[in-house]
Amino acid sequence: MDPKDTFQTICLSSLSKVFADEAPHEVTYTHASALKDEHFAFQIAYTSNQLMKNIGVEVYSTLGLPFTIRAVGLVPSEMPCYADHDSHVLRTTPGLYPDPLYPLVGSTVTALPGQWRSVWIHVELDSSVHAGTYNVLVGFKSPQGEKLSEEVLELTVLPATLPKQKLIHTEWFHTDCLATHYNIPVFSEEHWSRIRQFLDTAVKHGINMILTPIFTPPLDTAIGGERPTVQLIDVYVVGGKIDGNTTYSFAFSKLERWVALCQGVGVEYFEFSHLFTQWGAKHTPKIMASIDGVEQRIFGWDTDATGEAYAHFLEQLIPELDRVIRRLGIASSSYFHVSDEPTQANFDTYKKASDLVQKLLPPDYPIIDALTEISFYEQGIVQKPIPSNDHIEPFLEAGVPDLWTYYCCAQYKEVSNRFYNMPSARNRIMGLQLYKFGIQGFLHWGYNFYYSQYSIQPLDPFKVTDALHAFPSGDSFLVYPGEAGPIESIRLEVFHEALQDLRALQLLETLIGKERTIALIEDGLSEPLTFAVYPRSTEWMLEVRERINQAIATYS
Repeated sequence: MDPKDTFQTICLSSLSKVFADEAPHEVTYTHASALKDEHFAFQIAYTSNQLMKNIGVEVYSTLGLPFTIRAVGLVPSEMPCYADHDSHVLRTTPGLYPDPLYPLVGSTVTALPGQWRSVWIHVELDSSVHAGTYNVLVGFKSPQGEKLSEEVLELTVLPATLPKQKLIHTEWFHTDCLATHYNIPVFSEEHWSRIRQFLDTAVKHGINMILTPIFTPPLDTAIGGERPTVQLIDVYVVGGKIDGNTTYSFAFSKLERWVALCQGVGVEYFEFSHLFTQWGAKHTPKIMASIDGVEQRIFGWDTDATGEAYAHFLEQLIPELDRVIRRLGIASSSYFHVSDEPTQANFDTYKKASDLVQKLLPPDYPIIDALTEISFYEQGIVQKPIPSNDHIEPFLEAGVPDLWTYYCCAQYKEVSNRFYNMPSARNRIMGLQLYKFGIQGFLHWGYNFYYSQYSIQPLDPFKVTDALHAFPSGDSFLVYPGEAGPIESIRLEVFHEALQDLRALQLLETLIGKERTIALIEDGLSEPLTFAVYPRSTEWMLEVRERINQAIATYS
């Protein structure tokens, strides 16, 4: 049988998810437009009714820029969703889901009989490219060089340039997970090298703020448990006894190296790790100190957050840290946390912790914390609240200035999120929502969390994608730890596209104003766009971005 009769391809947008056991449903993707300084991606899905190995894949274009071809890999999901999930999902069954983007080995792929796969085609349209329409041809050849199939996408590059990102965007960077997964000592040279790799990938995808572990972050840790120590500030105890009279000294060389490394790859903002434990601020982070030359834990789960000893410690630390921050020139881009996700049940302990931090920190440092209850803001306990996208409406109605938002595993009904089983359009819609409501920052807790829930044991994220049956797959990490460095995911790339949509809208606003820009987004909709109400289709998401691009071209 002629191989050409058994091999089939379809050109698809970046918003398609190609499952091995199902032919793609999306309309064939034939043309698109993009701005200069934009990353553009699409996919070619392929299948065969017989096993075919070493199929060559090449991209041909007169665009004059290099294209990257990656294989969309499959990873297992035992827990794709919660039992009471909404209907806006692709499937609910456990199985293999498309997500990691693997570099092609030898520029070839394998077609397995009766299965679908896809390749991810990506190009960075830098400012040097000339505006115009270009054909991008993706060809597949047999090992003998025989043409099996080819797909052509017509890409129009517009004269306008995508403006710089304004949104502050953090995906919590878990420094300890890198040391654990790669089995390397914390802050060894190899660890610093891995940190740089993962930071670089983050920045290239619009993550411009980094969680900075001045002490081991007290996040997702079992009560009484510990995460590996990742502490950028060295602490020395003078005298040996820990009480309300202890004298401390501090060394900041690791923090200084961290800041320099981050700035070297383009990080713009620093969020210093939480000064109190998660879900209540009842205790302190694990803090190690040298006492007579011996490294010991001086604060942690056995420390009362409201006690005199920790307050005395912070009274000495914060002025020193403030001086270092200002000397490094990052005071205007530094943020602090008290405790993550406080609730009404721990209002009193959070308030005491917040009062202490606000008393000690100079007022020009923003204090940000993720929460869902507006009472913390109304009573002045949280300066800059970060409500989840399913609890944001009261904050919008109250006119909270410079509002941020976040989502995690709990935001899985109606609103945007990025679990494996969700359509990519549900991931990408966030860019339009951030724009309409003037959101200034976005936070997510899992850039690279490779432990089980509560950090009880390390996991292989290529095999266990749900934090050991804790969170739906896709919640706890955006990048995979490959041997050579981070392996990006569909979810990371699509969220970056959402950020590019936001930037395109901001550009359009400079041309026609915000009111007309929102009207363009909402043209034809039966209801105004909100965080929970939005068109669900992939086709609409692609069409509205084309509409934005054409408006930019018209009014530029």
